[in-house]
Amino acid sequence: MSRCVRALALGLDPAWRRLGDDERRATAEAFVEAFAPAEDVRTATYSAIGIEPGIDLLIWQMAPTVDRLEEEAARLLRSGLGRWLTVRESFLGLVGESQYVARPTSQEQSLFEGERSRYLVVYPFTKSTEWYLTAREVRQGSMNEHMRVGRAFPQVRQLLAYAFGVDDMDFLVAYETDDLDAFSALVRELRATDARRSTVRDTPILLGVHRPVAEIVALLGAPGAPAGS
Repeated sequence: MSRCVRALALGLDPAWRRLGDDERRATAEAFVEAFAPAEDVRTATYSAIGIEPGIDLLIWQMAPTVDRLEEEAARLLRSGLGRWLTVRESFLGLVGESQYVARPTSQEQSLFEGERSRYLVVYPFTKSTEWYLTAREVRQGSMNEHMRVGRAFPQVRQLLAYAFGVDDMDFLVAYETDDLDAFSALVRELRATDARRSTVRDTPILLGVHRPVAEIVALLGAPGAPAGS
């Protein structure tokens, strides 16, 4: 059975920052409490404050069904500070076996195992009709080149989730790394591969800095808590 992944980008109503200290503190605490671990949903939180226009919080989640992702989003958005947040972007995908990768490496994983890296980059990705009508062996050759480039950057982990029929794009692409210079170099090299010819869309690109949700709400202006390093 496929697992569902989602990147949920939320923007804060600036009016929240003008509330009194007590109300900001109470709504922030309620929101943080809503992130208590769920047995069947894995969640990582990222700050995009001042990085992505209109986006302050990026939530990266995996669940067994889309229903659980829906329920979690509804619960978070009705909890404290969540009532002041608006969904700016939402990308959905299904994690399954790749038709091009016979033996996935640890670099090609769900991005939910082990320790989180400092940065997460997610974006929608769509290929052209011509790509899908091209012979399988030709597509495999292009993907082999693409994967060789990617594996030259072991400090960058990646996930390719399928979005056919469940979102506007073909794929949800996600990368995790501590080294943005290496990631930028990887993307630059991938631009020169043959597979790039088939790209129709690979925006918007969303970048988040991994932080506990309590640290993010402190950065947003919750009183009585340190605002991170």
